[in-house]
Amino acid sequence: MKNVIRSIYLILAVFFGTAGVGHAADFDNGIAAFDKGDFAGALVQWEPLAKKGDADAQFNVGLLYEQGKGVPVDGSTKAMDYEIAAQNYVTAMKWYTLAAAQGHVFAQTNLGAMYDRGAGVLENDKIAVKWYTLAAKQGFAVAQSNLGAMYDNGEGVEQDYKSGAKWYTLAAEQGYAQAQTQLGAMYYNGQGVIQDYKTAMRWFTLAAEKGNGSAQYGLSIMHARGQSVAQDDVYAHMWANIAASTTDSWMMAELRDLLAQRMTRSQIEKAHELAQACVAKKYRDC
Repeated sequence: MKNVIRSIYLILAVFFGTAGVGHAADFDNGIAAFDKGDFAGALVQWEPLAKKGDADAQFNVGLLYEQGKGVPVDGSTKAMDYEIAAQNYVTAMKWYTLAAAQGHVFAQTNLGAMYDRGAGVLENDKIAVKWYTLAAKQGFAVAQSNLGAMYDNGEGVEQDYKSGAKWYTLAAEQGYAQAQTQLGAMYYNGQGVIQDYKTAMRWFTLAAEKGNGSAQYGLSIMHARGQSVAQDDVYAHMWANIAASTTDSWMMAELRDLLAQRMTRSQIEKAHELAQACVAKKYRDC
């Protein structure tokens, strides 16, 4: 069972090539169409470029097919069908593979994620690791975090917490919240690193400030137990309450409710006030 979240990359590749003016204009026209929500129009601009071997266009076309945006249903060319298409993972795989073979880091990451999830292809963790590694070695934080998760869970590779922590660290240092959260958990549990609550708190805080519910949950636990900070049910409740509102998980709400059972009414009211203020400050300096 995969118990560490893996991410796909959902941002369009932007053209940086040295092809002709017409080529660049077509690519930019696709970006403009996409930004306006005209996904079928974006496909019309990008698909010819993708067929000519442009890796950025291949990635973008793959992304449209993976998300089911502006792509035909079962080969139909009717305009109305382009707006109701379902995700087409098989075709997305085709375009990602072509771009990934050219070293396109976003495509390599998403291709790894599709093998990881078994979307459009039979699940194959070893191949997922291959593509994540290629992208991670190019310094892409999402791929580094995903690769760290594979080592963390022992999926496609022998479980190796040290390697997991290594890849999480590289991604976390680039500000990637998911990696910051997982690295905080490794320091909290002493997996692959020497257990260090202070460092765990630092990584949880950085990710929590970006709205990561799991990191906010981690901060709640640490305040409740007095780990690296003074024990404080009010702040523990605050973070659990915020986590419950940002993440669809029963654990956050359960922790909040358990804390409330040992708190006074005034403490609960204070926790709610702090939570509202924290959200208003976008989770910073809470």
